[in-house]
Amino acid sequence: MTMARNPRFTKAADEAALQFTASAGFDWRLIYHDLEGSEAHVAMLGKQGIISQEDVSVIRDGLIKIRDEVQAGVFIPRIEYEDVHMNIEARLAELIGPVAGRLHTGRSRNDQVALDMHLFMRDVGLRHRQQLWDVMDALVTQAEQYPQVIIPGYTHLQAAQPVLFAHHMMAYVAMLRRDWERLADWQARVSVSPLGAGALSGSPYPTDPEAVAVQLGLDDTYTNSMDAVADRDFLIEYMSWASLLMVHLSRLGEELVLWSSQEFGFVRMADGYSTGSSIMPQKRNPDVAELMRGKAGRVFGSLLTLLTVMKGLPLAYHSDMQEDKEAVFNVVDTLDALLPAASGMLRTLTLQGDRIQMRLREDYTAATDLADMLVARGMPFREAHHLIGGLVTQLEHDHIRFADVTPEYLGRVAPGIPWEWMEKLSAEAVIGRRQQSMSTGPQFVSRAVATAREWLNKGL
Repeated sequence: MTMARNPRFTKAADEAALQFTASAGFDWRLIYHDLEGSEAHVAMLGKQGIISQEDVSVIRDGLIKIRDEVQAGVFIPRIEYEDVHMNIEARLAELIGPVAGRLHTGRSRNDQVALDMHLFMRDVGLRHRQQLWDVMDALVTQAEQYPQVIIPGYTHLQAAQPVLFAHHMMAYVAMLRRDWERLADWQARVSVSPLGAGALSGSPYPTDPEAVAVQLGLDDTYTNSMDAVADRDFLIEYMSWASLLMVHLSRLGEELVLWSSQEFGFVRMADGYSTGSSIMPQKRNPDVAELMRGKAGRVFGSLLTLLTVMKGLPLAYHSDMQEDKEAVFNVVDTLDALLPAASGMLRTLTLQGDRIQMRLREDYTAATDLADMLVARGMPFREAHHLIGGLVTQLEHDHIRFADVTPEYLGRVAPGIPWEWMEKLSAEAVIGRRQQSMSTGPQFVSRAVATAREWLNKGL
């Protein structure tokens, strides 16, 4: 049996128009969620006495057969049925006959597709929370593995002050934890059922939207039927969240690209997360980190796509909203690929301790502490800043580092600075003087790492 042609039209759809408007090529991934929603809907129809229990049983058996066919890979989309929903309905009619038409009682494709997206995004949110958890765990593991390693901290990409490598890792943990919490908060707005809204105004049948929501494990139903079918806020919010996450991951990726370069040499990427050059045999390219940075543009573009689609639409449903799926699926696929790769790359990262130590000796990141010593003795900070700035200029001119300054040299170029102070300018001494709980002071970083580990160990 095939579905009857819509009597509203006397001619078949133009092939080019059908190819242009059909969504079965990309919304097929919603098929399990559509079947799940249909099973809940038909159960409710029977419970409410809208259709007979005999019809419920026949329809349910047909839906189960379709699920089996999907799993076996023998049920594939047909373009003439436009989308995943009509493909299922057509196949159901082939399997069980005219009774299949009762499934759509009290339901529109408008609230049906909205429900599918809520169910799909609920699963996506749960999966991303675990993936993001793994990335944070990898960062905390790095902090635990290298608790005493000190690296230059940068402002303006210029060496500024020494910090613990663990402190640097924990900065990204703090960012990603906010992302994780935002995602958890968003899930409450995803766990809402629009089914029962019909096309836009509700249904004349005595349906029970609340019962369907409960059966599907959703926490609530929409309060307004027009909003239920027109709302794509939960998708825009997801892509906004993903865009902010990508800002954070892109910044981390950029630092890893820099740190793995020969110019920095702070870290070494594991072979499994590096690639070679097609022409230069010496190269080790940090491709995963580069693409962690580069994929941000894809995610930002998808957000802008959906914002642009939705900005001028009057209530309620329009075919324009079909554009939400490819944009959302693009972001979901990007994060599903990126987050596991990122956690693996971070877990296998190794520090180049000798190179870091060499770099610390070559800079003047303890200069601020030297100025602060003068301030502690009563000198105004701006005057101390000026004096130490002049000293650093002279040291650079003479190619001398703080660690190499002799008493004779210091007495000649900066007689107001006791030479004993130079012994207090080691990176270890500098970070040891940090006294704030948010600082790079070793005791505070150790506490932050332990707290993060305790939080992670509690699990999702």
